[in-house]
Amino acid sequence: MSRPPLPPFTTDTALQKVRAAEDGWNGRDPARVALAYTEDSLWRNRAEFLQGRDAIVAFLTDKWQREHEYRLIKGLWAHDRNRIAVRFAYEWHDDAGAWHRSYGNENWEFAADGLMARRIASINDLPIGQDERLFHWPLGPRPDGHPGLDELGL
Repeated sequence: MSRPPLPPFTTDTALQKVRAAEDGWNGRDPARVALAYTEDSLWRNRAEFLQGRDAIVAFLTDKWQREHEYRLIKGLWAHDRNRIAVRFAYEWHDDAGAWHRSYGNENWEFAADGLMARRIASINDLPIGQDERLFHWPLGPRPDGHPGLDELGL
């Protein structure tokens, strides 16, 4: 299986890869998201270390059961050959209805077939009030024309 665009990345193809990842995560379907990663993909997410698609599916299933009304924006930070660095922010609320904005950076490394072989994520959470929310589109992919991280001052 191949997952274009393929490395080596140009700025345009890196931007396509970032938006495809954002759209996939905003779909909140763990099994579908996991198909973007190699069978043996290595992850560090905060202090958790994962390997393989089954672990990714389990992790994302648990994540989206805890993080309600999850909406994510990713932005390209840098790229080189088969690597892409992104920054991101996402908003969600917990079971008690408390809203959070989570900020972070990810480093991605891709196999020749365009599947992500390694994902290293550093993330910080900030409690926010309902009136501080910035991501208001209907659940699912961010609509074209909706501001990105820079436009929102994030």
